[in-house]
Amino acid sequence: MQKLKLLLIEDEDDIADLIKLQAEIAGYKCSHASDGLNGFEAICREKPDLVILDLMLPGQNGLDVCRKLKGHNDLKHIPVIMISAKSEETDVVLGLELGADDYVAKPFSPRVLFSRVKAVMRRNQEGEKSSPIIRFGDFMLEAEKYLIKKKDKSISLTLSEFSILRRLASHPDKVLTRNQLLDDLQSDDAFVVDRNIDVHIAALRKKLGPSFDYIETVRGVGYRFKSDD
Repeated sequence: MQKLKLLLIEDEDDIADLIKLQAEIAGYKCSHASDGLNGFEAICREKPDLVILDLMLPGQNGLDVCRKLKGHNDLKHIPVIMISAKSEETDVVLGLELGADDYVAKPFSPRVLFSRVKAVMRRNQEGEKSSPIIRFGDFMLEAEKYLIKKKDKSISLTLSEFSILRRLASHPDKVLTRNQLLDDLQSDDAFVVDRNIDVHIAALRKKLGPSFDYIETVRGVGYRFKSDD
């Protein structure tokens, strides 16, 4: 079976060496570029299955690389995981909104990074199709009926709460920013602002009960819906 190809764009050699070693252990082929300009050329040349992209790069930063990749018809399908220092949260949000699939904050465990790689690759292979019925734990969400059940009991949600839950559950393991969630609500609630998302999330957690622990807060960025596996 052919190994999946990763491209790492990272200028710090010690971090790059760790990631390449873990990639080999995890069964991936991993090539490396140490700056943004050569990194984008490598994407065009190699067309990898996934790009691991540092934000702070010489020559051209990670946001510019991500913007060019996602704006290119032949490359935009390639998933991107960004790696960044925690102090760069604003840039992380922008990167996710440009189309990056996930991010991992430095310092990080290479094993954590590759659990994210595995999740993103699985999503990419399955496609981003939203099933009309989504099951997780004891819950079942029927998107077309705007219905959420726990076992056989229906739970009443507002339209905004349901829209947020549907968007998150349709993209398991993917970080979604508040602004991405806000996009779904613009036609539902003209008065929603980004911090109102936090209020809706709190209401969802309360209504769905203590056994509902699927929504993970990604501090300073947004939310992630945890898959069952």
